[in-house]
Amino acid sequence: MATNDPVLFAKALADETRQKIMTLCCCAWISVGDIVEQLQVTQPTVSHHLAVLREAGLVEVREAGKQTFYRLDQKKISNCCGRLMVNFAPEDEGTKLVIVKVVKSKGEKAE
Repeated sequence: MATNDPVLFAKALADETRQKIMTLCCCAWISVGDIVEQLQVTQPTVSHHLAVLREAGLVEVREAGKQTFYRLDQKKISNCCGRLMVNFAPEDEGTKLVIVKVVKSKGEKAE
C-alpha cells in the first residue's frame, strides 16, 4: 500500500533495523538473503521490517525466480521528507527553497 501518510513514514523510520535496511537498499536492488547476511539477523526479522517499509510505500519490490529483491523508492522518501518540511517547518529557509523549486518546476507562481 503506497501512501503519503506521514505517520506511516515516521513509523517506518522509527526503528534502527529498518534504517539499516533502508541504507542497504538505498541505491541498488538487494535480495532478502543479502540483507539477512549483511545485518546478521534472522530472515523473519528482515521480512517483518520489509513489510513495514512496504506498507509505508518506501520500497520497490521485484521478484526473480525464488528470490525477492528490494530497492528504496527515493522519490517517495523525498516526497515524504518534503511534506514533513512543509507541515512542520514552513518558516525554515530550507523549506522555502524547496517550495520555490517545486513551484518553478510546475510552472506556477510562488506566493
